[in-house]
Formats: sequence, structure tokens, C-alpha cells
Amino acid sequence: MPVSIEALAQPRHDWTRDEILQWMDLPLMRLVWTAQSVHRLHFPDDEVQLCTLLSIKTGGCSEDCAYCPQSARYDVALDSHPLLDTQAIVSEAQKAKERGSTRFCMGAAWRSVPERESEFERILDAVRAVRSLGLEVCVTLGMLTYEQAVRLKEAGVHAYNHNLDTSPEFYPQIITTRTYQDRLETLQHVRRAGMTVCCGGIVGMGECRDDRAGLLEELTHLRPHPESVPINLLVRVPGTPLENVPPLDEIELVRTIAAARIVLPTSRVRLSAGRTEMSDSLQALCFLAGANSIFTGDRLLTTPNPGDDADAALLRRLGMKPAAADETSLGDRSEVSLP
Repeated sequence: MPVSIEALAQPRHDWTRDEILQWMDLPLMRLVWTAQSVHRLHFPDDEVQLCTLLSIKTGGCSEDCAYCPQSARYDVALDSHPLLDTQAIVSEAQKAKERGSTRFCMGAAWRSVPERESEFERILDAVRAVRSLGLEVCVTLGMLTYEQAVRLKEAGVHAYNHNLDTSPEFYPQIITTRTYQDRLETLQHVRRAGMTVCCGGIVGMGECRDDRAGLLEELTHLRPHPESVPINLLVRVPGTPLENVPPLDEIELVRTIAAARIVLPTSRVRLSAGRTEMSDSLQALCFLAGANSIFTGDRLLTTPNPGDDADAALLRRLGMKPAAADETSLGDRSEVSLP
């Protein structure tokens, strides 16, 4: 595949699945070397962005996402709770900042942003309060309208998370209550409102490599590319339809991370859910392949996470450090073009 590293450094929006598969099929050492070379053109090779994700409303979701313990359709041991009050959210955000996080993400188990004005106002109040701490604010609230997106932006939301999850072809095997196009339309509303996009997917749900390449293909077609791309390793929660799916081969995860770095050169690639099942060596290899962001803390919405002490120890062993807050990233991004 004769192409220069400098050429790969420029974002492309015309990647095809076959091209991405060619990268994923390369000998691993060549693939990782290419990904790391692209990475160094845009990011320091010794920095990792620390983010914290808090579930501000847990359980009772009407969707049927096969991986999700928060669906009301599944018999899962879950500590459900209604929307937290602003003081409780701000307290957690302050703790996250003290532990080194520069981005604070708030997630609510809804199919879409609530139509009840009082509940939406509570979310906006929480956004304003967290933003006043000097943190980047990210929210993930399900589908939303353009008008709701504008209000979130005005309140201080920097990024909206809305994952595509997998390829368009495999998607119907995982979710039937929301279409792929629904997700793309929400991303369009986010862009039009001037927020940045956090959008990625989940690997290890029983999909094949072609599906993982298909997810990356869809992400590259977004204009501009998502500023952050979470790559989640499925956490197989008892009671969900995917509880018995065989675990993904570890090297396949590394290949996915490396391919994401190559085709999304300026995005932060976030090693997200499933890190409690990864060895330190596997996480280090993912960083080498281009991942440069993680979620800290001991919970990731409802599933376990390694915790701040374990993450700090890992970064010390690797000679890496938390990335500083980037205030220049808070500008508007309103260019929109979807496939």
C-alpha cells in the first residue's frame, strides 16, 4: 500500500471499506508503526486525555440495545436511579477535576432528550454548573432535536456523544428500536448547533472484521471527523442478550485502534469500556497503536472501570502523562455533511 505518512496525516472523507480492510489486514507491526507515525504528526506521543463519565440517570431505558444493562427489557442486577440533582453532579465533577480529568461526561439512560421542560432545564443547569468549574462538558442523552442541541450548546456543552455502535449491516442485529439514520440525524443536529462530536462504537459483539471496518468507514464520512472516537470493548453483562458472546481476540482490538488512528488522524481515539478485562500490556499496545484518551474512575456508567490509582500507576510505568486542558478546542464546529 504505497502511501506516505504525510499523505495519511490529512483527513479524508472518501475512505472505502476495502481500503480500511487493507490496513487492518497488514502485518501487525507494520500496521502499528504506521498508526504511531500518523499519531505523532498530530499529538504528543506521551500524553493521554483523562475523561470522567457519570451516569446522571440510570436504568429504565425503553430501547433494546443488546449490549446495554440499562434497558428496561432485560433482567439485570442494576442500581437504577432517577436524574441526579445538580449539587450531586457538581460534586462528582469537582472530584474528577481534582483527579486530573479535563472532560466531564454526563450520561442519561433515555431513548431521547426528555420533552418535559422541567427535566431538560435541570440538565441545562447541571451543564452550566460543571462548565463553571473549567471542565469540558460532554453529554450523552440519546436522540435530540436541533432546537434541543442549540440549547445544550448555549448552556456550555462542548461535545455530544452519540455512537454509531457498529456497521450499518450488523446494526439491526443489535438494536431495533432506533435506526442507523436516526443516529446520523442526531449527529447532524449536534454539528449544526456548533458542538463537537464524540462518536465511536463497540467491538466484540459478535461482529466480523468487515463490520469493524464498516464502522470506521461511516465515521470517516462525517464532515468534519468526530473530534473524539470512543472504541468500547463489549462488557458482557449477565442478563443481556450478548452475555455469552465469545470474547474478541485482543490483537483484533489493537488492529481496530490502529486503523481508527490511520483513517481518523486528527481525532482523539478513546480506549473506553472493557478496560478491566485488558492487561496493562494490552492497554500499552493500544496506546502505541494510536489511542490517546481514557475514561478514569472506578465506574463507567454502570460497568466497572480500573480506577484512578490503577490508571495513574499505568501511566507512570509507561512514562506517559495526562494531557492538559485545551481551551482552543472550545470553538464552534458547524460544517455539516453526512452521507
